[in-house]
Amino acid sequence: MADNDLTTFRERWKQELTSKKDEGRLVCAPSSSRNVPDQSGQRNLKNTNEPGDCLKPDEDGCIEDEGRVGGKAAAETDTEEQPEYVSIARSLLDGRTSPLLDRIQEERTRRKRLYQNMTDACSASLQQQKQTERKVRKEAELVDQLIQDLNEVNDIPFFDIELPYELALKIFQYLNCAELGRCAQVSRAWRVLAEDGVLWFWMCTREGYHQSASVSDSPCWKSTLRDCRNSAKTVQSNWKNRVGSISQLQFELGKVLCDVGSCDNFVLAGYTSGDVRLWDTLHWDSTASYLKPNSLSANTNPRPHVSHVRVNSTVAAAAYEDGCVDLWSTETGGEPIHHYQSSGRIQALALSPDSPVLVSATGSDVRLDSANDCGYWRTVCQARLPKTVESLILVPGRVDQCPLAGLAAGEAVYLLSPREEEPQMLHSVYGHPVTCLDASNTLLAFGVKRTGWAMHDGGNKIHVYNLETNKLTVCVGNSPGDFTCVNLRDGPPHMLVCGNKDRRVRVFDLRAGSSVASLYAHHLGVTSVQADDWKIVSGGGEGLVCVWEMRMGTKLWEMHNRHPVRHVRFSTSTLLTANIPDDKSPRGACITDDDLTAHRRHRGVICHYDFSEDALSQDHILPICRSDYIESYGYNYNISLAVPYDRLSGSHPSH
Repeated sequence: MADNDLTTFRERWKQELTSKKDEGRLVCAPSSSRNVPDQSGQRNLKNTNEPGDCLKPDEDGCIEDEGRVGGKAAAETDTEEQPEYVSIARSLLDGRTSPLLDRIQEERTRRKRLYQNMTDACSASLQQQKQTERKVRKEAELVDQLIQDLNEVNDIPFFDIELPYELALKIFQYLNCAELGRCAQVSRAWRVLAEDGVLWFWMCTREGYHQSASVSDSPCWKSTLRDCRNSAKTVQSNWKNRVGSISQLQFELGKVLCDVGSCDNFVLAGYTSGDVRLWDTLHWDSTASYLKPNSLSANTNPRPHVSHVRVNSTVAAAAYEDGCVDLWSTETGGEPIHHYQSSGRIQALALSPDSPVLVSATGSDVRLDSANDCGYWRTVCQARLPKTVESLILVPGRVDQCPLAGLAAGEAVYLLSPREEEPQMLHSVYGHPVTCLDASNTLLAFGVKRTGWAMHDGGNKIHVYNLETNKLTVCVGNSPGDFTCVNLRDGPPHMLVCGNKDRRVRVFDLRAGSSVASLYAHHLGVTSVQADDWKIVSGGGEGLVCVWEMRMGTKLWEMHNRHPVRHVRFSTSTLLTANIPDDKSPRGACITDDDLTAHRRHRGVICHYDFSEDALSQDHILPICRSDYIESYGYNYNISLAVPYDRLSGSHPSH
């Protein structure tokens, strides 16, 4: 309604009410009388819109103000002849709307409060649910928020504004391959960071590939890492399926194998003839294959047998039955670079795997030799123990430190260091002889035999000592048989694998001090063992070599030869096994015999397995299947494959 119409309406009703008042027909008091409060405390009708005031009809139908004290007195003046629109007109004259507005407003307020309470309850439940989901998906939400913030930056990359490139590279180095791939899809700037060659070089070296390489050695380290992983998967599959090339490292006929040592790609073997042979399996045409003995041993007839051989990446060592020890360089070969003579037979010989340090034991006398910076060898330490030294080992990983040797003599274990005047006793318990010994960078493990009354205190054990504190770390094992071999250096961290005379190979977790796996392996006892993060290779006294899958505890495959397995050594893609006979002078194996091939089975054998060969290549086939029927002896077991008509006709049957 327009303002003029409203004014006209008010004036018209005002006049009508005035006329009715003059006639005495108006019952209710005029609105002007409501503007001034009376003595009874009546309130102005203009304040009826305030909260708490409510207009409602009484029993006679008049409108009554509950907020006023004098509301009843005003209602008594109303009569039955009063029109119903009088109160409405009065409110219109006063400039107000309908008197029911208070009720409508009160209802609206009540509904708003009800809606607000329901909204607050729903909001509280939703907030609690969101907090729970936020805790579960906190990392994902942070990444999504970061990506959303980065998407808002269109012109300038994020890292160019906030961080230097080198610092951003430091952050990205903690990501793996899959995470770097996801980051490369965020933006161009992130893709440049995620595909940086330094990142992939660090990742390649962390996974054990190309440890000695530099960043500039490969144009694309990402593809290099991919190729290395694919090659590793192929090699692991070849290991499990026994796919690859197998070759025997043969020496001259008639010589019996005495001892074998290996390190990296070098294989060293000593024979009863006094000869020492070095193979470089990475370069088979190496000129350092034949090592010359010292002048004294060369002029002796017959030459003494070789008792022990050891080799690392730089030097090779051999000890003879007459007490002589020779050292050669693996690069040049030829004449020995160091030689010394002991008073008796060498009982034990050890060479450090990563430094030019040699330790030998003759009876109870121990001698430690080392090379200085100029390459000159000298004796740095000598000691005498109360009992005969039966086994010894050099602690690896001490290139920049003083060499440290572990010695086992009877029931005692000693530590020998050039800094100490006397060997330090680490362990000694009466009636508990030491049977085997091995060491890692920080730990020394040895098997202890229980005899006599000691058999009732739990059986044979393996003690593991910390070389930094010289304290016992853990004691594992509870076997009735003697522990014959233990491997701590090559296994995964906190894992120890050992062999026992009770025909079992056991794996222990040093953190929990419990057994992880127990494999029934060899009928005549375990003689050698080695393990890595997923497989175990063990050798037994019956000549059997077994390859095990550690997690499942199942045998993958086995290989058998005649003599006991005395040496097992494997790398990522190669395996070397040596079957060394116990009888070094078998009947009929003399070099003066006419038919030397009849006694080939007495000489021992060295097998070299290469699992990096392609499965589709012909080189992975066993040598016996590639025979052309011309050799005078077969692949194994002295099988003769030559027949007269084959040689006359020159025909070769297909294989």
